[in-house]
Amino acid sequence: MGRMKKMGFATKAVRGGQRPDPTTGAIVTPIYQTATYVLEELGKGRGYDYSRTTNPTRETLERNIAELEGGRFGVAFASGMAAISATLHLLKQGDHVVVSDDVYGGTYRLFQQVLRKYGLSFTFVDTTNLPSIERALKNNTRMMWIESPSNPLLKITDIEAVSELAKEFSVMLVADTTMFTPYFLRPLELGVDVVIHSTTKYLSGHNQVIGGAAVTDDEKIHEDLRFIQNSVGAVPGPLDCWLTILGIKTLHLRMRRHNDNALRVARFLESHPKVERVIYPGLESHPQHSLATRIGGFGGIMSFEPEGGFSAAKRFLRSLKLCSLAESLGATETMVTHPATMTHGSIPEEMRLKRGITDGLIRLSVGIEDAEDIIQDLDQALAKA
Repeated sequence: MGRMKKMGFATKAVRGGQRPDPTTGAIVTPIYQTATYVLEELGKGRGYDYSRTTNPTRETLERNIAELEGGRFGVAFASGMAAISATLHLLKQGDHVVVSDDVYGGTYRLFQQVLRKYGLSFTFVDTTNLPSIERALKNNTRMMWIESPSNPLLKITDIEAVSELAKEFSVMLVADTTMFTPYFLRPLELGVDVVIHSTTKYLSGHNQVIGGAAVTDDEKIHEDLRFIQNSVGAVPGPLDCWLTILGIKTLHLRMRRHNDNALRVARFLESHPKVERVIYPGLESHPQHSLATRIGGFGGIMSFEPEGGFSAAKRFLRSLKLCSLAESLGATETMVTHPATMTHGSIPEEMRLKRGITDGLIRLSVGIEDAEDIIQDLDQALAKA
């Protein structure tokens, strides 16, 4: 029998990094719910000694995510923020980072309110504009941090072009592509050094678990992340890993449905007389629509603003019946968020408004329900806004 050709994405999602249990042959990865492991004798074990350091269920998840990204090494964490924090631990006091100006509020909070105290500095720029990035570079710049699509304004950065710039200046490039997932975008193939995911979102996909991951092809970066993972200890439990593995098995099916539903919803909102603006990469009105088209997908997240500002947004959110007002995104259920008071509440008002995150802006994570039902709910809530 000849060797199998390279596995397709769906096959990787269902089976990547997974092996039958060596003890029983179980096809589903077991939950190794143990804190420690018995050694055969002093200095001799079976590759495991303590579950903060390594756990078979977690190893399976790490291999699975790495294969999805087309990468060599995956490192799992207890949350997306833990993965981000661990990656910033690759830097040292005095280092400078160039960051996408429209990032998740938790990322901004970590960078500005926590890590600045330890001697790191950050410059926030529009990373869709290559000259802006180059102007922000300093002699001590050691990292570029790209969030694409960004949250909540859905800016899409040309990662390949930024990668060339990063290599020219010998700067590490990190990309948080949680919203697109490796189904649509695999940044390692474009020259990125580290890819970040909040596995809480689309990868697990069912609002059932909190988690994060970092993936890299670089052996030294991987070794450093492993050391940080073990030293800091922000690791996911085996049950969380197991649930994420199960969620990933349907990632390809869900992402296509999220994408198709979102495109229909975005077109509905764009044509609605009570909606002032809609931001979605699948619409021709989006500034990076052509880039998103080349990527091959638009994702399931959009932002929009009803006429009437904050008061109208508040009435709209109060009137929803099917769509849930919730903090997260990327799950089977359709969820709405008010960035100004929820996900991006830690960003100073002046800076938030300057970036375009107005008090009336609403972020919509389109689920996999029937699109007609989502649209009907949005329509009746807009009528009351």
